[in-house]
Amino acid sequence: MLSELDHWFVKEILIHEEALTRFLHRHWPQREDVHDLRQEVYARIYEAAGKALPTQPKAFLFASARHLLTDRLRRGQVVSIEPMGDFDYSHVLVDEVSPERWCGGRQALLHLSDAFDRLPDRCREVVWLRRVENLSQKEVAVRMGISEKTVEKHLARGMRLLADGLYGGADRDAGSHDEDEEDRDDGRQRAQ
Repeated sequence: MLSELDHWFVKEILIHEEALTRFLHRHWPQREDVHDLRQEVYARIYEAAGKALPTQPKAFLFASARHLLTDRLRRGQVVSIEPMGDFDYSHVLVDEVSPERWCGGRQALLHLSDAFDRLPDRCREVVWLRRVENLSQKEVAVRMGISEKTVEKHLARGMRLLADGLYGGADRDAGSHDEDEEDRDDGRQRAQ
């Protein structure tokens, strides 16, 4: 005997099977996957309807199909990190971090912190706002009262100095370019 949910599913969802199949054929390049995709859409719908019935079942069905296709496309763009060739997994402890690895990570973090602290003030602020706070170049320029071009210069310089600090490059640029000179350039750009 069918449950109330089963009756709803047959009456509201399965009646759109032909339209759903056409939709999947139109929007998915591998025709052999359409049957599996349709079944996965049905499973998602049934599971969601078990919690709460959607008010517009047909719209919910096609929105779920779009979301499934989007998820599949995203997963398809992920680059595999599987090793090439033979590798014996039985001797690898995935959850355990060796003391050497932990110490190496701490040292790398300390090097990054030191390199960041050695950045000129404005350069450090730009790098922080762009890379840590994830502000756009325009937002950083507005917040700091400088041009976007100056933000770009500070960011490029900061990243170069950080890379030099991390990978043992000489501090070739640390004092050679005066920030006051960049600020004067920025003032001239705004005046134009």
